[in-house]
Amino acid sequence: MNILYGVPGEGLGHATRSKVVIGHLLSQGHNVQVVSSSRAYQLLAANFPGRVHEIRGFHLAYKQLTVSKSRTAALTLRTAPENLQVNFRKYRELLGSFAPDAVISDFESFSFLFAKLKRLPVISIDNMQILSRAQLDVAVPPQERGNLSLARQIVRAKLPGSHHYLVTTFFRLPLLKERTTLVPPIIRPEILAQTPTRGQHVLVYQSATTQKDLVALLQQLPGQEFRVYGFNREEDHGNVQLRAFSEQGFIQDLASAQAVVTNGGFSLISEAVYLHKPICAVPIPAQFEQFLNAAEVEKLGYGRHFSALTPDHLKAFLYDLSGFDQALTTYQQAGNEELFAALGSVLAGIG
Repeated sequence: MNILYGVPGEGLGHATRSKVVIGHLLSQGHNVQVVSSSRAYQLLAANFPGRVHEIRGFHLAYKQLTVSKSRTAALTLRTAPENLQVNFRKYRELLGSFAPDAVISDFESFSFLFAKLKRLPVISIDNMQILSRAQLDVAVPPQERGNLSLARQIVRAKLPGSHHYLVTTFFRLPLLKERTTLVPPIIRPEILAQTPTRGQHVLVYQSATTQKDLVALLQQLPGQEFRVYGFNREEDHGNVQLRAFSEQGFIQDLASAQAVVTNGGFSLISEAVYLHKPICAVPIPAQFEQFLNAAEVEKLGYGRHFSALTPDHLKAFLYDLSGFDQALTTYQQAGNEELFAALGSVLAGIG
C-alpha cells in the first residue's frame, strides 16, 4: 500500500514515535513517503533517505490561544499564516507520481487536509485525541476547566472525521466515539532494549524556564543524588549533577534511576511507566494534557502529581517509592505489538 505519513515539525516527540511506526510499515512492505518540517524533517530524513519531504510547517498559536480563550482552534486553522495552496503545489512537486492509498497523521494538519482534498482515508496516531474521544476518570478542578475546554477545541479541530483514530495511552478510559482504538504508548527501540535496574539516583527532567531555582531546591535533600537534564550543562553541585544533552546518557540514567521527576509530558512519562520507574509529575501550567497525564500517574499509584515542586513534595514522593514500585508491577506492555496489530487491521480494512 502507498502511504503518505505526516509528522509535525515542532518538537521531536512526534518524530521519534513516528520513526518507529514508519520503520514498521516499511518492514511490512508498504511504500511510505513522509512530509514534515523543521527539526522533525531533519531527524526523519537522516533515518529514511529519499522518503522524507520538507514542507512549510503549520504552527498553531497555542500561546495566543492560552491567553485569549475566546479564540477557537477552528479560527486558528482558518487564519494560519501558511498558505495551504503553496504546500499542495509542493506536494505535487515533491511526491511526483506517488499516489497515496491512505494518509497517516501524527497530529499533523497539512497531510490531513491533503487527504481531504484527494478524498483519501486518514488514520490518526497520537495521544492527544484521548481528550475528545474518551471519558475522563479524574476530577477536573475549577482552575483547569477552561484549559480542558480549550484543549478539546484544539484537538477537535485536528483531523476531524478521520477514518480511524489510534490513541496511544498508558491509562485506559471508556471510549465516547466510534472508530477509535486505545493502544499502549509507542516505545522507541532504544528504550525497549534496556534492562531496568535500580540505582540510587533520581532522574530529573526540567527546563530552566519552568524551574529556575531547581538546583537550590534539590540541594535541600542532601542525602539524595539527582541527575538533572534540561539545562544542557555539565556541572557538579554536590548531590545535584547537571547533565548536558546526550540521548544515550539520558536513556542509561533513566533505565538505572530509582525514580523520575518531570513535567506532565507524555513521552517521558510513558517511558518511565514502561520501565517501571516511579514518577513525580509537575505539569506545565495551562497545559491540560499534561495535567491529565500527571493526574493519571497519581490515580494509578505510579507516583505523585504536584502543581509545584518543593522540598516537602519531593520528600513525600520519595518516602512512598516502595508503594509506587508495587503499583507499577501491574503495568505490562509487549513493546509496540498491540499498536502494530491494530494498525495492520485498519490498513487491511482500507485495502
